[in-house]
Amino acid sequence: MKKVRFVGLDVHAQTIAAAVAEPNGEVRHLGTIANRVESVRKLLKKLGTPGQLKVCYEAGPTGYVLYWQLTQLGVPCEVIAPTLMPRKAGDRVKTDRRDAERLARSYRAGDLTAVWVPDRAHEALRDLVRAREAAKKDQLRARHRLSKFLLRQGRRAPEGTTAWTGKYLKWAQEQRFEHAAQEATINDYLHEVEHMRERVARLEQAITEAVKLASPALQQVIHDLQALRGIADISAVTIAAELGQVSRFGSARQLMGYCGAVPSEDSSGKRT
Repeated sequence: MKKVRFVGLDVHAQTIAAAVAEPNGEVRHLGTIANRVESVRKLLKKLGTPGQLKVCYEAGPTGYVLYWQLTQLGVPCEVIAPTLMPRKAGDRVKTDRRDAERLARSYRAGDLTAVWVPDRAHEALRDLVRAREAAKKDQLRARHRLSKFLLRQGRRAPEGTTAWTGKYLKWAQEQRFEHAAQEATINDYLHEVEHMRERVARLEQAITEAVKLASPALQQVIHDLQALRGIADISAVTIAAELGQVSRFGSARQLMGYCGAVPSEDSSGKRT
């Protein structure tokens, strides 16, 4: 039977701390390498063939690039959920070396929980959806700046005018002030509101085009989600992109648990 070596990687933007858990029980620190595919390839080549290795690292800001690189090299890899990492009570020392060793040891023991990893196409769609979400937040901030400025100056839209409609924006553009500084302020706020509107529209159009190039399975999920009341195309794409492979959830309870939309309990003695 082939003996497998379990490799734990503590990944950062520029460096990777590595450790290996040997089949005989020994856990060794392998040092720190540059976070470059050439360095990773060289390290793994020293440890053995792809069939002799299993690699893991924690999910984090570096994303899934390392996972895709290792998979392309034929090395089995899993991305671990950081919040489900087992930790000893009272362990107050945290270093890159200890993190890598703990990963390797726990991986060999089977104590780690892996997350679902999207392919590059799905992650690209997720990035686009999140860019649109960021743009919507920026749009809200731009609108708040303009509305609060007008409120401070005692300017109120005519009765019956709905905020942020064409009529409202036309009224805001017609406002004139005594001081040049105020004129410059409102012009900048109006420009930013229009810029944010165009940005959101541009990203939503990009999402529509990206869905046309998505896999038939993902397109079907997006289509089916729109059968739910209140879910339109952009909302459906957002849900599908963030959830990923919906079939990985065995039940509705698991799906709701993943989303955090379930109650939790904290009981001790007679207190609940």
